[in-house]
Amino acid sequence: MTEAADFAAFPKLELHLHHEGAAPPEFIRRLAGEKKVDLGGIFDEQGHYAYEDFWHFLKVYEAATEVLKTPEDYARLTTAVLEESAASGVIYTETFLSPDFCGGRDLGAWKEYLHAIREAADRAERDLGITMRGIITCIRHFGPDKARETARCAAETAGDWITGFGIAGDEKAGKPKDFAWSFDMCREAGLQLTAHAGEWGGPQSIKDALDDLKVSRIGHGVRAIEDLELVDRLAEEGIILEVCPGSNVALGIYPNTRCHPIEMLRERGVKVTVSTDDPPFFHSTMAKEYEALHNAFGWDEEVFGQITQTALEAAFCDAATKEKLAKRLETRA
Repeated sequence: MTEAADFAAFPKLELHLHHEGAAPPEFIRRLAGEKKVDLGGIFDEQGHYAYEDFWHFLKVYEAATEVLKTPEDYARLTTAVLEESAASGVIYTETFLSPDFCGGRDLGAWKEYLHAIREAADRAERDLGITMRGIITCIRHFGPDKARETARCAAETAGDWITGFGIAGDEKAGKPKDFAWSFDMCREAGLQLTAHAGEWGGPQSIKDALDDLKVSRIGHGVRAIEDLELVDRLAEEGIILEVCPGSNVALGIYPNTRCHPIEMLRERGVKVTVSTDDPPFFHSTMAKEYEALHNAFGWDEEVFGQITQTALEAAFCDAATKEKLAKRLETRA
């Protein structure tokens, strides 16, 4: 595995992908042109998304969603996102969906958006061979009251396609316990749980997410490495980390992939997976993530196979879907 094409050909499962954050910039520009919306301020001279730091990134992210106003817009977005993922060898993806952006947390409107997204995902599965499932995500800096409305949307549409609930946004806004009610509701509805932590909030944010939200997966979680007792706890409890190395480097948490702690976490027995987070914002793809990890740590096909198996076991989908994915992986082997 030394050529870029080899990394694209390797079958991958991605567990941490923000739906709007995966929108190719050219797609957003085209949609803005159709709607006669000026979004020039969010792009650089090369046409890429432009931001200065994580908090500015959040503003640019939300500005880009301003042109996504209808279920049809989200159907087109879903097609664009899944085409990009499939081209990078992804056979299964879990995408974070926010009713905040899809109908303003109104349940009836959210159901219309969800129907459109699912139809597009079904077409992509048929035409491209990529399976998608949705994790509804509340936005932390929007506050716990709005999170409750989002949780109601999640609970009412939980099933074989909406399979998880999580929280994203600014980790410095509020505390995980402020959102416990929403997580309890979604747990009772049968949804599996994840939470962004340990990206900007440090090790304590991971502990709080585990203790107050009772999640089985942590989005990012890489700053656990600053507390080795926490690292051992993650390993002992089998907590899955949805690690996004390219994102962490692009946002300046680590200077380069070689300095990223994913290999140290893996060596200490933590179950890590690899994802892109918001790929066009960070000039990444799943194939590029694999290539960077190969170059930094010498990861080979055996290691990537272990990472893929961990992702399969941790995926928020039913046993039948996992069995189908496992057969595809066996065929590749």
